[in-house]
Formats: sequence, structure tokens, C-alpha cells
Amino acid sequence: MRLDKFLVDCGLGSRSEVKHLLKAGRIFVNDQLEKSPKCQVEPKSDHISFDGNLLKYEEFVYYMLNKPKGVLSATEDEHALTVLDLLDETAHQKKVFPVGRLDKDTHGLLLLTNNGPLAHVLLSPKRHVDKSYKAQTAGIMTPEDQEAFAKGIALKDFTCLPARLEVIAVDEKAQKSTVEITLAEGKFHQVKRMVIACGKEVTDLQRLSMGPLNLDPTLALGDYRRLTNDELTALKTFGVPV
Repeated sequence: MRLDKFLVDCGLGSRSEVKHLLKAGRIFVNDQLEKSPKCQVEPKSDHISFDGNLLKYEEFVYYMLNKPKGVLSATEDEHALTVLDLLDETAHQKKVFPVGRLDKDTHGLLLLTNNGPLAHVLLSPKRHVDKSYKAQTAGIMTPEDQEAFAKGIALKDFTCLPARLEVIAVDEKAQKSTVEITLAEGKFHQVKRMVIACGKEVTDLQRLSMGPLNLDPTLALGDYRRLTNDELTALKTFGVPV
């Protein structure tokens, strides 16, 4: 791999920016000063340092974001704030993207990565990766609704796979419910449409989990962090390089 590409992948800047770092004598390869961006390096075995700090090469990066309402699940938009706008410069350098999407008015867990094969596996209809949501509903969800979810609700354009509806709390006076919904697919507005099919309406929707990943309760809305080693190990079970 070219040294300048390695440095860009490590998040030190654009190609032109890392060339300035090289010219300034701030990069060492195996304890030798190196100024050529064309220098060939072995990411896994060569010792490459910047200002005396050893650099660790990462082909793929993974971010857990607690997406707030009002932010688009996109990489760029001319008029609205996107989830990528909330992340650090490394995420931009690595060209991460959201794995799936959450509606603009939905908040909660969103995974962002530059690992295309993993994203494909997590979103593949054939894999049936579970996703769970906490929802507030106008109208009280009933045992009959739970049965309908378990059987698979028929919508106008498709019939949903069987899903789990758990009623967490009911406010009889206000006629509203708090529920947790787990489904093995994630089609457009699916949770909201399933609740509407039961004669109720979602007033707030939060994603809690996706596959083995659970929303970190310490993450405030709009905050993010890299995935932990345990979370990365869990993703390896999908059979693609992580």
C-alpha cells in the first residue's frame, strides 16, 4: 500500500494534507524518516509513526450513534443535517455510511461503517436480522394486537413476517401505550404501518437494537462512539471480515 493512502486511512487528513506532513518530516517508517508519499508499506507489519506516535491501520471503522430526531439517515444533504455531520473527521475520511435508515422523526441506535459486505449482510432480507424498537402509541395496544403481530400483519403492498409486540405500560386515562416491537425485517415505515393497521398511531419511536448491537444507554442523543471489541466480535458471527 502507498504510504499516503495508509496515512489517509488512519485519519490524518486528505492526500494533499498528508503530503505536507511527509514533507515536514513528521512521518517515520520502521524508525526511518520517510518523505515520499509513493513509499510502499505493509500495514500489518511495518511500524509507521506520526510525531512519535505509532499509527494503527484500520481498513474498516464502526460507529454507534444515538440518532436524534430531525437528522437524516444520509451521508449528505443540501438542506438538512445528516447523521454523518454528527461524526468525527475520521468517519468522513473513511467514507462511512449508515447501515439502513431511521426516519427523520425516529431516534435511537444507528450503525455507521465503511464495511459494505457487513452492511449488506445486516440488511439482507434473507438473513432476517432482528431489530427492536420502543414505541409510544396513541391508543392502547391489546392482546389481540399481539396476536396479529405474531401471525404477520397484512399491509396493502406486502404481508409482514411474524413479529413480537410486548406491552410495557398502559395509561388508561390518556389512552396510550408504551410497547417494545421486535421484527426481522425493516421495510419503509414498517413499525408505524403495523401499529396503524391495529387502529393505533405511533407518537414516538426509538430503535433499541439491531442484531447483536444494543443502544448504549450512556449515549446522549446525538452522541456516538466506536464499537467495543466485544461488539466487533459479535458482528464476526455474520461470516464477513470485520
